[in-house]
This record gives sequence, structure tokens and C-alpha cells, in this order.
Amino acid sequence: MVKVLAVADEVVESIHHPQVRRLRPDLVLAAGDLPWDYLEFLSSCLDVPVVFVPGNHDPQVVTQRSGLMGVLTGDGMPSADPRPLGCTSADGAVVEAAGLRIAGLGGSIRYNAGANQYTQRQLARRARRLVRRAGDRPVDVLLTHSPPFGLGDEDDPPHRGFEALHDVIGRLQPTWHLHGHIHPYGLQKSDRHVGRTTLRNVIPWQVIDVEPLDAPVAAVAGGGRRGR
Repeated sequence: MVKVLAVADEVVESIHHPQVRRLRPDLVLAAGDLPWDYLEFLSSCLDVPVVFVPGNHDPQVVTQRSGLMGVLTGDGMPSADPRPLGCTSADGAVVEAAGLRIAGLGGSIRYNAGANQYTQRQLARRARRLVRRAGDRPVDVLLTHSPPFGLGDEDDPPHRGFEALHDVIGRLQPTWHLHGHIHPYGLQKSDRHVGRTTLRNVIPWQVIDVEPLDAPVAAVAGGGRRGR
């Protein structure tokens, strides 16, 4: 069993505090729109892997490559590495951490000229590449910033989900699909289910026990909610 601390979108004082050690997670999964120093704190305080995807309010990280002068961003100019130190980006990638296989896609639907925003067509291309990188093999967790279209999204343009995520779920068969972006504003967002996949909005934080490779999963939600 792998205990996952999932975080997204909202900074919580009790999580950004040494008392977070009481949760004793094996892994932190971050679904975007959190300050880098928040993720760096979790990495250093908990001393466990931190895997993240960026949200639409985060710096652009997907187009980086390493060069002699440092990191080259999308415009080809060298800059300091904008990724959080001690953390692993799963944006457009499949990574393994704490015994779990995690596939990730960051960003939101395009609604202005900001970073990490994609049209439905652009995200569909990224989704196809992700499935190829996964080798059509199942993953334990699909980690995204946005939800699928029609499954926990909203009607206003900035908060519409991605259609292509339905195909990703069907192809990769994750046990969990964890996302953020849709703020609950104090209300409890219900889980959704597609086949064997449970979709959960993890804002602001959740603790989920994940048994790798298709085994039963139990969960404890932030704030005391329990579910299976």
C-alpha cells in the first residue's frame, strides 16, 4: 500500500507546516497551481518523492531542454530552471515513484495567452504521445490539472475539461485519476467513476492509499471524509 498525499490549487497552512509529517505519506502528487516553494517545502520536510504537473497559473515547464547555459525555455533563451527543486515533472510523461506508475498531463483549456493552456486539438496530440510513452500499459495514477470534459468540469470557458482525457482513461486504465483546477469553494466534490477508474478532485489536499497494479484501493480524504 502506498500512502499518497495529493495537493492542488490552494495553499493550506497545516500542510505548509512541519506538522504535515504526521500524515506520513510515501509520495506527494501535485495537480498544479501551487507555489513552487510549497512543493519544495513538502519535498524537503517529508523527504519523499514529489511528482507534479503544472497548472495554468504555473510557469511553463513542458518545453524545456538542458543546454550549456542552463535551461532553454520555449523561446530558446537560457534561464534559471523554473521547476521546483527536488520535484519531478510528470507533464506529458510516465514516471515511477514509490512503487506507483504515474502518467501526467498538465495545463488547462486555452482561454487567454497564458502558460500551460491548450486547445482541445493540442491536448489531444499531447494525450496521444502520452499513451504511446506508456506503451498502452496500465498506470496506477493519471495526474492532470484539468478534469475530463463533462466529468467534474464547469461550463465557463476557463474551466471546461479536456475531451481527450476520456481516451487516455480508456487506454491506460488508471486506478485513480487525480486532478485540480475546479475549486470546490468549501463544498465537497463527489468522486466520479469510469470503468475501474475513480476520478477525484483533490483540492486542496487528500490522502489516498493506493495498492499498486489493480489491487483494491482505500482512501481517506482531507478534512476527515472517508471513502473506498
